[in-house]
This record gives sequence, C-alpha cells and structure tokens, in this order.
Amino acid sequence: MHVLDLQEVDETQVAVVGGKGAHLGGLSRIEGIHVPRGFCVTTDAFRRIVAQAPSMGDLLDRLARVGPDEREATRTLSAEIRRVVEGIVIPDDLAAEITGALAALGERAACAVRSSATAEDLPTASFAGQQDTYLNVMGPAAVLRHVSRCWASLFTERAVTYRQRNGIDHRTVHMAVVVQQMAFPQASGILFTADPVTGNRTLSTVDAGFGLGEALVAGLVNPDVFAVRGGEVVARSIAAKQRALQALPGGGTQEVAVDAERREQPALTDAQAVRLVELGRRIEAHFGRPQDIEWCLVDDGFRIVQSRPITTLFPVPETADRENHVYVSVGHGQMMTDPMKSLGFSMWQLTAMVPMQEAGGRLFVDVTRRLASPASRAGLLDALGKGDPLIRDALETVLDRDGFVPSLPDTGPGGPPPGGGAPSPIETDPAIVTDLIERSRVSTAALERDIRTKTGPALFEFLLEAFEEHKRILGDPLSHQAIMAGMEATWWLNDKLQEWLGEKNAADTLTLSAPDNITSEMGLALLDVADVIRPLPEVVSYLQDTRDEDFLDGLAKLAGGTEARDAIEAYLDRYGMRCVGEIDITRPRWRERPVTLVPVILDNVRNFGPGAAERRFEQGRRRAQEKEQDVLSRLRALPDGDLKADEAKGMIDRVRTFIGYREYPKYNIISRYFVYKQALLEEAERLVEAGLVPEREDVFHLTFQELHDVVRSHRKVGQELLQERKDTFRAYHALTPPRVLTSEGEALTGAYRRDDVPPGALVGVPVSAGTVEGRARVVLDMAQADLEAGDILVTAFTDPSWSPLFVGIAGLVTEVGGLMTHGAVIAREYGLPAVVGVERATRLIRDGQRIRVHGTDGYVEILP
Repeated sequence: MHVLDLQEVDETQVAVVGGKGAHLGGLSRIEGIHVPRGFCVTTDAFRRIVAQAPSMGDLLDRLARVGPDEREATRTLSAEIRRVVEGIVIPDDLAAEITGALAALGERAACAVRSSATAEDLPTASFAGQQDTYLNVMGPAAVLRHVSRCWASLFTERAVTYRQRNGIDHRTVHMAVVVQQMAFPQASGILFTADPVTGNRTLSTVDAGFGLGEALVAGLVNPDVFAVRGGEVVARSIAAKQRALQALPGGGTQEVAVDAERREQPALTDAQAVRLVELGRRIEAHFGRPQDIEWCLVDDGFRIVQSRPITTLFPVPETADRENHVYVSVGHGQMMTDPMKSLGFSMWQLTAMVPMQEAGGRLFVDVTRRLASPASRAGLLDALGKGDPLIRDALETVLDRDGFVPSLPDTGPGGPPPGGGAPSPIETDPAIVTDLIERSRVSTAALERDIRTKTGPALFEFLLEAFEEHKRILGDPLSHQAIMAGMEATWWLNDKLQEWLGEKNAADTLTLSAPDNITSEMGLALLDVADVIRPLPEVVSYLQDTRDEDFLDGLAKLAGGTEARDAIEAYLDRYGMRCVGEIDITRPRWRERPVTLVPVILDNVRNFGPGAAERRFEQGRRRAQEKEQDVLSRLRALPDGDLKADEAKGMIDRVRTFIGYREYPKYNIISRYFVYKQALLEEAERLVEAGLVPEREDVFHLTFQELHDVVRSHRKVGQELLQERKDTFRAYHALTPPRVLTSEGEALTGAYRRDDVPPGALVGVPVSAGTVEGRARVVLDMAQADLEAGDILVTAFTDPSWSPLFVGIAGLVTEVGGLMTHGAVIAREYGLPAVVGVERATRLIRDGQRIRVHGTDGYVEILP
C-alpha cells in the first residue's frame, strides 16, 4: 500500500507518512477537532520513485560534502536533484492508487497537496516552511503533478540548508505527501497555545486574517492578534488588512484587495478567539506539549489543517505540584550556559550544595520560598544582584506581579540564600588560606588513591560516598568565611573609597597580583611553557602544523622536543583537569585533548618575550602596592583621616589575604571531577566489552543513576534511548537559557535601567576598572582564538579555562557574568578593563571592529 487515509494513521507513524501527515492523523482522532478529509502518499512511494533515478546516489554523495555556508554549491546541487525527481514518471499502479483515493474525495474536488517529510514537525526541529504546499489543485493530472513537486521539494535550497545546520543526513529523510479536501475559509491563521515570545504557557496568541492562511504564513499581510488567558481575551490588536489570498474557481490562488469597509474589522470575534484557544488546549493535551496550530474558519466552524510542536520554547522544570515556582539559572553563575549531557547535569546535581532542577539541558535553582519571605528575599536579591544585576531585575519583575510569589511570614522556611547565610568574621591570617588549600589537596589525593581498586557496583557505592565528602569540603564553613571575607572587603573598599575619595572601583587595582589565585597562576604558567618552546624553531614549526590529539608523542623526535613535552606535561599535571564548560563532566579535559592549548601557547610565543609571567605578576603587585600608598596618603589628609586610613589598611590587607582563594574551591571541584570521570570511563570500557553500550562515550547520555543501574543489572542500553538523548541534546543548543524562568514557562532576562551611558552604547556590568580601545576579537571557541597584543576579547562567557587567553589581551567583554564570577575576578587580577553581562555582545559587535571598553562605568562603545 502506498496510500493511507488520514483516519488510518496517527502521530506514531512519522516514518510512514511524515511529520505533517502523522500529526493530521492524530488530530483527526481528537474529539471535537475537525480536520479536512484526505489521504497520505507514503514514504515508500517516495523511495520507490527515487530508486528509479540512477544518478541520485552520486548527487546525494556530492550534496553531503557541501557545507551549510557553501550557498552557491547548495543552490546548484539542490536544483539539479529537484529536476531529476520531478522528471521521474509516476508508475501506473502508483498513479492508480493515488487517483483512486482522490475519487473518494470527489475526482474534481479542489485539494491541498502538501509535503510531509519525516524530519518535520518534530519536538526538536519543526522544519516549518522548508518544503512546499500547493492549494486549490483540481483534477487527477494536476494532483499527480503536484505530488511530484512535493517530493522534489525535499531538496529546496532552504530545506537542504536547514538539514545541514541541524546535522541531519539527507539520506535519512524521506517525503510523504498529504492530499486533503480544500477548505475555503472566511478567516484563517495561526494559534500558539503558549506565548512564543515570552514562553508563558498560560497565555495563548491567535493571529488571524481574511481568506487563506498562506498570506499570513508568507508575511503578505499583518494579522489581527488576540491574546487569550483563562478563557478571556486579555489583549487585542486589530490590523488594517489590505490584502487577502483567495482560491480561484478554476484552481490556484490569487491575492486580492480587501474591501475598504472590511479592512479594519476583526477577522474573529472575541468569542471565536476564546473558542479556538479551547480547541488548541485540547490539541495541546493530546500531544503533550505546546502547539503551533494552523486553522481555518469555515461557516463559523473551525478546521484544523496543521499542528506542530513549538520548538523555540525553553522547557520548564518538572514539579509534582501545581504551585507557582521561580527558578534561577545555575549556568549564568557558573559561566557555562551551554546545555549539559545527562551524565553532566546529574553529576552536578549530586555534588551541589542546593537542590537543582534540569530543563533544556541546563540547571536551575528554585528560589520561590526564599522570595516568599521578606527576610530571606532581601538577602537573596542582594546576593544575586551583586553577581548579576540582570538576575535581580528579572526577579523583581516577577515580584511586581501580584500574587505570583506567595507571601510567607519572616519565620517561614525560606532557608538561606544560595551559598549560605552571613558568615562569622575571621581573622586576617594567610595561614587560613594555606590550611584550606592543604585540606583540599589531601582529600583529593585520598580520592585518587582509594578509587583505583573500585569497579562495577562497588565503584558507584564508593562515588556516592565520595560525593558526600565533596559536599563536605565545598560546604566547609571556614572556606565560605574566607571567600566572603575577600568579597566583602572588596565591596567595602569600593563603597568607602568612592564615598571618601570619589574614586570608583578602587579595589580593582588593589587586588592586582593577589596571592593564591590558582586561576590567574594557570594563565601565567602557560607563559612559562611558551618560554621553554620559544627558542626551539623545530618545535614551534611542528606545533603550528599539528592538529593531532597525540602531538605530544611526536615532540620527542624533534630537537628540544623532550624539553618542550616535559614543560607541557608538567602544566597538564597541574591544570589538565580543566576545559571550557568544565562543570559538565562529559566535556573533554585538556589532559584528554591537549591540542586545545596549542593555539594559546603559540600566541604566547608570538606576543611575549622571555620572563613575561614573572614580570606581569611583579608589575601587578607593584601597582597594587603603589595604589595602596596613594589611597592611604590621600585618606590621611581628610578629616578623621588617620582613622579612615587605618580602616582602609585593614581592609586592603584582608582583601589581599583572601580574594585569591575565591578561585580555589572551583579548582578543587574540577580536580575531583576529573578523578570521577576517569573511573567512570574505565567502567564504560568494560560495558562496551560486555556489549551493553555501543561506544564508551555513549554513557555520557545516561544520568549517573541510569549508568549505575546498567552496571548493577547488566542490562543493555537501548539504541533508541541513546539516539533520542543525542537528538535532544543537539536541539537544546538552539535554545537560549533564561536567567530566570517561571513555572508558567516565562523566560526573563532582566534589563539594565540606566540613563548614564552614551546613545548606542552597549550596557553591561562594570567589573574591572579602566578604559581601553582596540580591535574586537569575537571568539566563540577557545581553540579557534587568534589573538594579538592589544586585542579585546569578546565572547559569550569565560569560565576559568579561558584564563590563559587573558594574559595576551587588553580588555574583555562577555555576554554573561557578574562582579564576582571567574572572568571578572581574573580580569581584575590581570588589570584588564572588563564589562560583562552585555546582552548579545557576540552578535552586536563584529569581529575586527574597533571598540572602547569602559570598565569603570560598565558600557562598550562601537567606534566608527
């Protein structure tokens, strides 16, 4: 059978009738939902047609070698493939099946002939508008001709490019065709059962216009827009509808002018909009997710002609109740907003100090109860606002909405803000930091020693105990006190020195080259590696040409190569557990992929001379010392100057004692993560040998609990589950995670409410003082960085692994970050003017443009 009636299919049969056909079949089974009658020409028919063209194999091979940015080659090849497909004669028996099904609709009935690809209307990729639809097609010959055109539209340039960008193999996608009775509507349009802009699942929007809906889809007319919530229209915008698309009596469609007296009449009444949304909610419940629905109004009855998932909505964490919840992004605080694989987010959940929920491959903390109590609310807003003002603004936006966040008395179980409550003061004693670092070192060494003998279920039992030790170290009250002592001293100095001396962000200079900062030491240590390599021309040449992950093995064959390899190995021994996005345990570490460091080493060889690390550190220390003397002498000249100077001196000593330690707990976490990962990968190798998983790194798509179950039960992991997880993870990359998310699905990013910046400037958070002008280098992948002295790094976010790049730049701009996030701390450590939290910086600033970074005042100017 190559033809199936819509009543014979449902949404489980995407492989047979494509996404559109499967959804239409599912829709036709929902009580109260009317779908125009029709049938599907199955994907088997498409495969049979394509098999008749010997040249298709070669054409598809050539197309597979074309990249998504090679537009001319894509255009030429896709056009050639379409010509081939349209030129194939439909076999008589297949044509008879199609015309027989058409006779059941009425042989001369007007029809819509619609493409329905297997990679279409999916939860992770909608493919909306990528293939073709033909309206008001009349007669068997015309229908057959348009079926061929639909098959060929699998290879429109836009469809091919979409698949290329989404990593979908052209050979795995097949085309079905839906043929339906034509609906001739008074009005038509699109219903979103969730607000596609804000993500709010309680608000539906209806776009409506006169005539056929393709005019709206194609953007030919401005629609009326109705916003519906709780069974009533809460907002409406009625457009002046100048044009409409109508069916012609002999077939085809025509754009016509709308009568002047009708142009500003609404296409729907409020009651009709509400009734349509009720139908939409029924459809949404059936498919289990918010829907993008195409509808027609025919004689006061609605016909549904398509429904697909809204793929752009950020998912909402699952809860067991129907209460309102407010979630704060973990990734924005950790400087890693990319999605995490299942093992990655589940490991972070198991080792975190507070409960976290996953959504869209990212983690969120539920802060609803802390916001509900006035006492805990103030502390939470203050702590989060210092980290990222946009998060605070987004939370205040939610709080301004009456009744969304419940109100609890101050004695309610709000709990402390993330990171704990206010710490008790500690002495300004460098030995405290030394002792804390030693405690962490001893614990990690014990972990490395004890895990070596653990395999199978015993490994997982050991790891669960190790996670408790992990949290014990992370939650050490003394460690938290030391971190807060450095941060509070920074805030005190900035506040008081601005009040007393009128100087902004004075602490930025006072913290230069602070001791015990493991992250800034990591950047300087790579300068020392460059010092070893710089005098070795064979090694430099070899590194310039290498792309090999095993490049270290080849160094021994070169003059001076052993010395170079030893220097890199020593660096990896201390820092090889780090990488971009390091909170995700599944990311490849520098020790696993050391070639990542080669571009940075070569930049250091090119841009610096011998001894640069020591010089830079000493220059920073001297600048901080000179700043201290300057500040104290100016304070002594003020009324009560000796008292002010003594207070400031105490805080300067305190900030220099503790601020460097701010980076150490993260280093300790990532050091332990690397130990966990090595043990889990060894276990994964055993699973591969036992035939329980296809490849070692497939375990990254299982949660820790699921992996534990596989090892314990010795059950094979289903290929379908792994493929679903891989597809979902790939789709999550297209989603932008919000700083704040509500249980209604509303994504809030916050706003800067400032009027003290020049027109056209990009606003952000000032995190490291000074002003610098230079060439912007927009870098999205650290391994692709090509920086020269004086460049300003512009990127989405910087976790500690980016620090080696900081030694060679003049300034920093990031899209994510706050005053005490890692990039800000290291920018101050190196004396780099920096502005973070600049929304869409990597898109608004072009690579190579000249920009001016105002690190003291928190904005960026794009220069002519």
